[in-house]
Amino acid sequence: MSGASADAVVNAPVVTVRSGTAGTLSLPERELGAYVQKSETLASVTDSLVDRIRLDDLLLEVDLAKAETARTAADLAATQGLRDELLTQAETFHTARVEELQVRLDHARNRLALLDGTAGAGQQATRTLAAVADQPDRLPGEPYADKLVLDHARERVELLEIALRTAEQGVFLGDGYNDSPNSEQQASELAKVIGTLEAELAEDKAREAAFAGRLSRERVRVNGLSGGDLAAPVNGLFWEVLEADGVTVQRGDPVLRLVNCDAMMVTLSVTERIYNTLAIGQDAEFRLSGSSKVLPATVSRLAGSGAATVYEHLAVAPSQKHLERYDVALNVPGLGQGSESACAIGRTGRAFFERRPLDWLRSVFD
Repeated sequence: MSGASADAVVNAPVVTVRSGTAGTLSLPERELGAYVQKSETLASVTDSLVDRIRLDDLLLEVDLAKAETARTAADLAATQGLRDELLTQAETFHTARVEELQVRLDHARNRLALLDGTAGAGQQATRTLAAVADQPDRLPGEPYADKLVLDHARERVELLEIALRTAEQGVFLGDGYNDSPNSEQQASELAKVIGTLEAELAEDKAREAAFAGRLSRERVRVNGLSGGDLAAPVNGLFWEVLEADGVTVQRGDPVLRLVNCDAMMVTLSVTERIYNTLAIGQDAEFRLSGSSKVLPATVSRLAGSGAATVYEHLAVAPSQKHLERYDVALNVPGLGQGSESACAIGRTGRAFFERRPLDWLRSVFD
């Protein structure tokens, strides 16, 4: 004779699905006992009166920030384009100015050669002024006019050579000062403006990103308050409907209950004598009624007599006769494997334990 249970039933925890927000409940029709998968949509709650004032304000602020960013970017692009045009003009001026100075220097050198009598072969120097004899009003000791002309020509050549060398280095001399082209001066001023616009653009983008982040968080909050789908938290059975379709529920109100088929167990009751021979973790066996397959099990809970409170969150409640005996719970890993015991909540069977009622008598004979 083996120790056996008087009654054993496949049981499982009941999970309550609650509303995450206040609103109108939409609960599609579904048969009780229907199997549902984890994350499957079971119902939905909608609140059309949710406060959206802050969300609308943030949308306006984001639009204004985007407009400001676009304006600054447009100003920056226009200023950069104008600066590029001025730099192109300055480069054109630089090239033309160098060519102009080169031409003037060549002609000045030719004039100096003519005046200095150093022209090429076959050329004869030309006197540009009248002879001294033709100048009766010349004062004593006054230098000859042709010598002054020659000295001026030499000075002109030297000045043009200096101006050409400096122009090739990007410096343009005029009346003793740096004659920078107007386009280059404007480009330099625009460089400062571009730096300021780039800083403003970076600031506008940072402000826009900050508003976008706040808008995203506000949308999450409003969407949460607006309602949404209620999904199954476990794989299980559609067990009990607590609210009707179309009613108004508040946040946290229970809507329906599911049986968690992933946490099935076997609950049973035994006599006091068998109960006192059991221990948590002890091996046992379980067999469904009408089945010849025996499943290995272990004792997971010893609740004793009158254990009504431990069934408050289980699918199958104990009978009065069950409570008069001693409550035991078994962990049966083989439950749910195969079509015979797949989420077989409520099916009955028998449990058997290693220790038997006549073991004390056998120990005497041994």
